[in-house]
Amino acid sequence: MSDPVYERVRRNPKFHVLVKKRGRLALLLSVVVLGAYYALMMAVAFAPDALRTPIAPGSAISIGFPLSAVVIVLSWLLTGVYSHFANGAFETLNNEIVAESEQ
Repeated sequence: MSDPVYERVRRNPKFHVLVKKRGRLALLLSVVVLGAYYALMMAVAFAPDALRTPIAPGSAISIGFPLSAVVIVLSWLLTGVYSHFANGAFETLNNEIVAESEQ
């Protein structure tokens, strides 16, 4: 693409909408994942005994294991959420911007 095309993209109001929506979603999902991760790290640092508690009496698995797995699965799920929007609404808006800018 040439510089005039870039300028048309930057001036397109849909581009600003796309940047704003994508940024908000990325920030929200990042805060959720980082919040869950840091909550787990705080529990490891300040309440290790709580994480050592067995799931059931006599169980070899402590409560820390499933909590850690939840953080990992949450990260995967939120990556899927972002992909859903990136391949759906954001992609449609991006294609409209490109089509309008090439004219």
